[in-house]
Order: sequence, then structure tokens, then C-alpha cells
Amino acid sequence: MIISQTESGWQLIHQPAHGLLALQLALAWKVDKRPPYWAETLLAVAEHDDGQVAWEKQNHLTAAGAPLHFQLVDFSLKQCQNLIQIGLQKSRWNALLLSMHTSFLYESRRGTNQQLDTFLDQQQTNQSQWRNEMKASEVEANYAYKFLQWCDALSLALCLKQIPPEERRLEVSKGPKGEAYYLHQRTDNSLALEPWPFELSTLEVHVETVELNQLVFKSDHQLNNAIQEAPVVVHRWTFKR
Repeated sequence: MIISQTESGWQLIHQPAHGLLALQLALAWKVDKRPPYWAETLLAVAEHDDGQVAWEKQNHLTAAGAPLHFQLVDFSLKQCQNLIQIGLQKSRWNALLLSMHTSFLYESRRGTNQQLDTFLDQQQTNQSQWRNEMKASEVEANYAYKFLQWCDALSLALCLKQIPPEERRLEVSKGPKGEAYYLHQRTDNSLALEPWPFELSTLEVHVETVELNQLVFKSDHQLNNAIQEAPVVVHRWTFKR
């Protein structure tokens, strides 16, 4: 979950909703710069944070009872395995990109957990095998994954409200070819991206947020019930060239 504090409680964005926002950005990408296996790549963009564990015990709460922000969540072997297995049921390319995403997230933590090390070793094997089976080069796979990563980063910047004020620029992420992309908000509230990455000159995207008016919860069950009953607010952004 992506959590932001509000005056009355919390604003919550589910990880799959963030993935859907990333998908909206991906769909607008310039046609002549699309990665190979376009449909499978789009699926990976949308599903790169799926596979979460079930709502039970205290999996979604901090020790103080607040909704658990995704950046505080520890490595979950089960989620990573679920994510890649679900992807593999669709296609090897889908699984390849999702596997590369887990490597990106956790390779820096190698040596801290034996289960994690074993998992990361297996992903290196999987990625080599799936590239060979798909007859795809490392260059092609890296381009597609960096595209996914760029869509993920821009979606997160929007969800985390990271757009700086007074038209100051934010570097979103390096693009698939290593180029830097900068985001800023104009005085009319429209968003600019430099260089412009989309096929059309205007793009509208949105995400659904859950507005909670309670700060502390006793259990996942209580939090889940509150989420089901809370109002949903749609946040929208307009990009203009």
C-alpha cells in the first residue's frame, strides 16, 4: 500500500492501482520506441507489484497500528514467488521482466538472508533460460525492463505526491536508453515531461485512492473493513507537451 497522511487520517493507494496508473503511462509511449513483446510488457508493467500476501494477522499494519507503507515492508519470499509464478502462467517474457524487477529490488540486500540469496541465484538462472528460450538478447530484455522501471517511477512520483512546487523540476528516472526525464508542474496544474515520451501531445491519467478517517487500527481485519467502507476519490493528472 502507498500511504499518505491527511488531516483526518490516511490516504491509501493499493499497489495494483499504482500498477494500473503505470499501465496508463506505458500505453501512451511513442509507438516507434516500444519494447518487443508489447502486450506481455504491458502486462508486466501493470502487475509488477502484485502477489501480495493475504489479509491476516498484522501483515498490513505497523507496530503502532498505522497502515503499513510499502517502503516499510520487508522482503517477502512468498510474494516474489507468487508474482513470478503468475507471470509465468501468462508468458516467459512476462515472467522475465517480473523476475528482473525482483532482482532490481533485492540484489543490493544479497548476503543478509539465505533464503533471499537462494532466490536471487534462481532468478539469474531463470532470466538466462527465458531469454534463450525467447531468443531475446540482454539488450532487448534490459530495454523492456528499464521501460517498466520508468513507468513504475513516474507512477510512484504521482502517487507519492513528489511533484515539487513553483515549477521546479524532478528527475523521474532514466529511460530505456539511459536518458534522464524531468517532470514539473505548470501554473495551470498541467504536467510537463522533458523530453516528451508520449505519442500524443496530451495525456490524462488517474488513480483511485481510499480516504480513511481513522489513524490507528487493531488488526488487518479492522483495517480491511475500514477500507471497504471508506470513500474512494479519483485523482487525475494531465500531461501536456
